[in-house]
Amino acid sequence: MHGNPARHIGAILKERNIVLKGADRATRGGFTQVPNFLLKAPNLSAGDKLAFAMLLSYAWQNDHCFPGQKRLGEDMGLHETNVRKHLKSLESMGLLAITRRGQGKTNVYTLNLKAKKQ
Repeated sequence: MHGNPARHIGAILKERNIVLKGADRATRGGFTQVPNFLLKAPNLSAGDKLAFAMLLSYAWQNDHCFPGQKRLGEDMGLHETNVRKHLKSLESMGLLAITRRGQGKTNVYTLNLKAKKQ
């Protein structure tokens, strides 16, 4: 893609001619594209990949997200302790930056959608 990299992802997708035929209950709620480099990364666990995909699904509309770790855990089927482990792993790999907003507030998560150069 050429042009302004800061453009909203929704605007980019509207440029494509994509027709979803036969949407059902499962697909009507939307879906999330996950970069292949992430899916195939041998140094990430399945939980790390799911955490990244879940954050992507939350950020889809606004290009940023700030779900609580309890919400992440519920959606991933994991305890908050395991969620934190996966978030720390993504952060250490440079795929996620976490901005803490203060006591009692959720964090802001910034996802890096570019593969790290080896």
